[in-house]
Amino acid sequence: MSGLGHKVLLASLAIAAFAGNSLLARAALGDGAIEAGAYSAIRLAAGAIILLPFLSVRPSRSDLPGAIALAVYVAGFSLAYLQLEAGLGAMILFGSVQASILLYGSVRGEKVGVLGGLGIALALAGLLWVLAPWEAATRGTASLLPSLLMAGAGIAWGAYTLIGRGSADRPGGPSGSTARYFLIASLLVAPMLAFDSAFPSAQGVILAVLSGTITSAIGYVIWYRVAPDLGLATVACVQLATPIAAALGGTLFLAEALTLQVVGGGALILTGIVLTLRKPGN
Repeated sequence: MSGLGHKVLLASLAIAAFAGNSLLARAALGDGAIEAGAYSAIRLAAGAIILLPFLSVRPSRSDLPGAIALAVYVAGFSLAYLQLEAGLGAMILFGSVQASILLYGSVRGEKVGVLGGLGIALALAGLLWVLAPWEAATRGTASLLPSLLMAGAGIAWGAYTLIGRGSADRPGGPSGSTARYFLIASLLVAPMLAFDSAFPSAQGVILAVLSGTITSAIGYVIWYRVAPDLGLATVACVQLATPIAAALGGTLFLAEALTLQVVGGGALILTGIVLTLRKPGN
């Protein structure tokens, strides 16, 4: 497989994992099968357990930034989805992710080029088309607090992604770093359990475990392996494919309708991703 083909495969697997997290969270939190504290704690603890074989060195202070970013993301994500509609929540989350990564890139002086800028614009336009935030706003389903929580989760995920881009040079590589982050983050979110009002159902626990082991732990290891080889603009833009993948997953597994918005917006996002993959000047 060519270098580009390998990158595309890994990025696709990571996006599938991210979308899986959204689908599992909708099924668990939206239906009241589990509350935010238990979902966050079980998700991170399950991820830490499955990653234990990669824990070649003990966690240290240098792992705290990545662990804190992961814990803030998971906590904000879980709390926000108790109230936010899935579409509006995804728009806030990945809009915040892209904005934070691109802002960091601009501060670092990274240039995206004309095609890269066009790709980012197309991807954002596609995302807005798919999620139709103006429709969600007219329904009045979002309040300020969960919106701010999801924005904070997006910024934290952006920070986690940036930290992970340098994990190849850390002990144990991407897998070892992810294992240490999950282990520390699971301890950081444990106090959230005190705010839950009921025990989780068996269904909620199973969904949280699946999220923690497969779509989180394994998915993040895969993402950490491909992210260092991508420019910051591409890293930001590629993640905008997640809401499209989540919508397709909803059609396949949750009997949600596949609309023109999803098809047309998905085409724009994929086109934008391809454009950002091109190096400036090519």
